Amino acid sequence: MKKGIIITLTCLTLLAWNCSKSQDKKSAFETEKQKAGYAVGYDLASSSGIKEIEKEIDVDTLVQGFTDALKGREGKINKEDRQKFMEEFRKEMSDKINAERKEQDDKNKLEGENFLKENAQKEGIKTTASGLQYEVLKEGTGAAPKATDNVTVHYKGTLLNGNEFDSSFKRGEPAGFPLNKVIKGWGEGLQLMKVGAKYRFFIPSQLAYGEAGVSSIPPNSVLIFEIELLAIN
Repeated sequence: MKKGIIITLTCLTLLAWNCSKSQDKKSAFETEKQKAGYAVGYDLASSSGIKEIEKEIDVDTLVQGFTDALKGREGKINKEDRQKFMEEFRKEMSDKINAERKEQDDKNKLEGENFLKENAQKEGIKTTASGLQYEVLKEGTGAAPKATDNVTVHYKGTLLNGNEFDSSFKRGEPAGFPLNKVIKGWGEGLQLMKVGAKYRFFIPSQLAYGEAGVSSIPPNSVLIFEIELLAIN
């Protein structure tokens, strides 16, 4: 978060929210400026993540500080102290976010370990030396790819909670990948398949995106993929 942006946007949003409590109907906005002000405030609060800090501050004094600055009044807290308080607030928020993130990451790791331990006992599940688990849904009759091959596949990827994060089936178009450029679980797993096969893979986080995660895949996530090997290119 940039130093000035978070406070400016927060002030705008919460000021608009505070003032709008007295507006019971949309028809109460009579001028274009009122409508624009309300729209800006509503949009900021809805789309920028500012609401995450609403409970960490006193709204009344925030609005007071915003108003004093806007009107050019002398601040009730001098500049040096404001900077100090801002640094402390940013650190407090950063520490809180990091603690919450670590708690969630640890939870994901434990859930993944427990899932894989139980899953390994199920009928039809095989586990490789690396910890990759797989289930044969359909055997193939063609050749098996090597680590340096490019392959064409159809696939669907989900998290343990069932959330689907990617699917070539839904896009209606298969995807092509070089096996030495994909996550380790894919690179290893596809070499177990023959063209025409369809497997379900249960990929431990260390063979996927690990502690970092990516976009819609949280850190320490076990990934479940259904993969159909269509061709070796």
